[in-house]
Amino acid sequence: MIRQSDLRNEIEDYEALRNRVVDTLELLEIADESMQGELEREVLTIEADIDKLELNTLLSGKYDRGNALLAIHAGAGGTDSQDWAEMLERMYLRWAERHNYKTDILDRSAGEEAGIKSVTIGVSGPLSYGYLRPEKGVHRLVRLSPFDAAHRRHTSFALVEVLPEMADTNEIQIPPDDVKIDVYKSSGAGGQNVQKNATAVRLTHIPTGLVVTCQNERSQVQNRENALRVLKARLLEIKQEEQEETLSELRGEYTKAEWGSQIRSYVLHPYQLVKDHRTDYEMGNTQAVLDGNIDPFIEAFLRKVN
Repeated sequence: MIRQSDLRNEIEDYEALRNRVVDTLELLEIADESMQGELEREVLTIEADIDKLELNTLLSGKYDRGNALLAIHAGAGGTDSQDWAEMLERMYLRWAERHNYKTDILDRSAGEEAGIKSVTIGVSGPLSYGYLRPEKGVHRLVRLSPFDAAHRRHTSFALVEVLPEMADTNEIQIPPDDVKIDVYKSSGAGGQNVQKNATAVRLTHIPTGLVVTCQNERSQVQNRENALRVLKARLLEIKQEEQEETLSELRGEYTKAEWGSQIRSYVLHPYQLVKDHRTDYEMGNTQAVLDGNIDPFIEAFLRKVN
């Protein structure tokens, strides 16, 4: 039913755009100079909508049309990297808000002094995984450190993971005996926020050693369900990587994205520039990017690989 609804909406968008094109062409035949400005604006709007629909056709992967699980992990660099991870969290939340996607913070680990050690965010909405998929990799920040007494330039790293959330929950089956479940008290900000009951959940997948924690909800049941969502997504990623490795042996080549391979650099000093190293697309307005304007980078990547 969800797939049917998505297809219906897609068809309606195409038909509405086609009708606008037909109406605009008819107006062009009878228009006088007083309507020129209005028609030019409508043509530009139609062109932008066509570009968007064309971009959507590039999202043809099995899970591209579904929801996503976005995880951000601070890398080496101490407090600076933890602050950078929180900046990325804000950037992606702003991006999701621009697209009217629903976000749900499933697990969040705060840093000792500032920022976060890690966060896992559920992003729900049509094509959310397809659009976020190009963001997977290491993100590098260069700036004057606000945590350095000498105010020296620091380089920080954070890893962004993007996992598909399966609509078909039967695709990944996890036998109960394969999972060890631990419950503990959630870490809070102190005062009334400290959890008195053991509601946080830690799942350990025994065959792979994968560990998933979730403590954002006040209910142990909800935290367990959310942790299971993340565990299934991580197991699906492992399954996909194994399939890609098998195919790469037949093709004779395989390039795996590792922690050290940064995909994008955000330079705030000594100049302002955000550059994607895979496409060479760059933007000088760093504040706009950090405020969630990452669509040009996503589009450049999708058009290059398709």
